[in-house]
Amino acid sequence: MIHPSLFLRRAILADAIFSGASATLLSLGAGPLAPLLNLPEPLLRETGLFLIAYAALVGWLATRQAMPKALVMIVIAGNTAWTLASIALLFSGAVTPNLQGEAFVAAQAIVVGALAELQYVGLRRSSGAYGLKVVAVASEVSETVVPERYAASSPE
Repeated sequence: MIHPSLFLRRAILADAIFSGASATLLSLGAGPLAPLLNLPEPLLRETGLFLIAYAALVGWLATRQAMPKALVMIVIAGNTAWTLASIALLFSGAVTPNLQGEAFVAAQAIVVGALAELQYVGLRRSSGAYGLKVVAVASEVSETVVPERYAASSPE
């Protein structure tokens, strides 16, 4: 468990708000959006339905005084994967969105990627979140060269 920084809590709350708004738009507006964006209606609707559950999860997480570090890392990894998958979707040929559809997919990918970055920064600022960093620092210390001022005074 970690004690989240205010920055992390707000980044996760922003994720919940954006995901909730997207869930509402995509679930209820899939029919009108599909021809406007030239994206498949089932893709939009099912994405919206997934986002309902996701928004509830991150909304709940944002209210916790102590957060499971693993769950925060899963949220960050999931947002990163969502961003990459959104970009891959545009290049895959699986869908053929028009310019508005491409802009829609790209814009939400940018927002989700930014949220992942903000959450990562917030995680690093949280107490109890430095388990992996300590290992990396310890390995760097073992390879550190002795500073010259100490090396000059040591017997040869």
